[in-house]
Amino acid sequence: MVSYRKRGNVWQYEISYKDPDGKYRKLRKSGFQLKSEAEIAASEIKSNYISARHYKAGDIPLADYFSRWVALYKANSVTAITLIKYQNTLQHIRRLFGRTPLKDLTRSLYQEKLNEFAADHAPRTVATFHKQIRAAILDALDEKIIPIDPTRKAVISGHRIEHPKKALDYNEWQRLVTHLDLTDKSDLIIYIAAVTGMRYAEIVGLTPVDLDVTSNLLLVNKTWDYKYHTGFKPTKTPSSVRKISINLSTASAIRDYSACHHINSEQPIFLENNRVPVSAEINKSLTETLRSLRLPRITFHGLRHTHASILLYQGINVLSVSKRLGHANITTTQSTYLHVIKELEEQDTDKIIQIISLS
Repeated sequence: MVSYRKRGNVWQYEISYKDPDGKYRKLRKSGFQLKSEAEIAASEIKSNYISARHYKAGDIPLADYFSRWVALYKANSVTAITLIKYQNTLQHIRRLFGRTPLKDLTRSLYQEKLNEFAADHAPRTVATFHKQIRAAILDALDEKIIPIDPTRKAVISGHRIEHPKKALDYNEWQRLVTHLDLTDKSDLIIYIAAVTGMRYAEIVGLTPVDLDVTSNLLLVNKTWDYKYHTGFKPTKTPSSVRKISINLSTASAIRDYSACHHINSEQPIFLENNRVPVSAEINKSLTETLRSLRLPRITFHGLRHTHASILLYQGINVLSVSKRLGHANITTTQSTYLHVIKELEEQDTDKIIQIISLS
């Protein structure tokens, strides 16, 4: 039932409806200069929504609706890892949309926020973000909470990241490792990768007991799940379990960092406030350091490639490099560093010609 009345110099409409509990409620809105304007506004609500109750449901913020939707439809039907992805999306929704109600979400506003998200995320990440929100929005549309789909025909863009160099050369590697501050968490993680070739999950899975200071060895026998925070995990492959020789300064830096931060013997060295840095954080730190040194940009995984390439160029045989990297077999190493091996073969050919030319 709709009624109209004049309040001072303006008109107000009042719509009576029942809430889900069966109680009568009233939806009021005033501020119309003419009664006809109030009638048109009330008519739009009645034509776009099944009832005033559905219109009122549109007051729920997008973030709250998405949170409820995830709990209702996803929490018990997807894996723990997938659920974390939905929760990450929820955090971004809260940051971007704040307390924006569903009924105020227009196509232009949605596109504006999607573009804001795309400014520092890759297109694939933006597409996933949009897909998850749209699934919830379409259910809100089915429930008649909103009259239109604001995510329809959304344009997916993203931040195109330049392709970095795969590895540094020996001189560039030297400049990097000598510049790093080994008392700083990010720098020490970068340093360990540069001088051992360890994978990121292996480094953040190191505990004080994994350092053999007597023999200057690092024991790699587990990894740490820095993405989904499930704790220690097995190494990538059984062959990834290995002992890596390090020099005295590296051993001292790891030992001193552990002692300075009072790390428990079976606790990850880089665990702080119950979390370790995600790889994106360290990648950002690495990029900034390389930029400050005017060195080519490489990814964190590029430190592993750098380490292996340097060893090969310095004459270390492929089998030894393969074992140090924890590859399942030497074929993996050969295929990964084929370009380096071919270059070394060409150098060997030149040396062979020089040798036989002296006879």
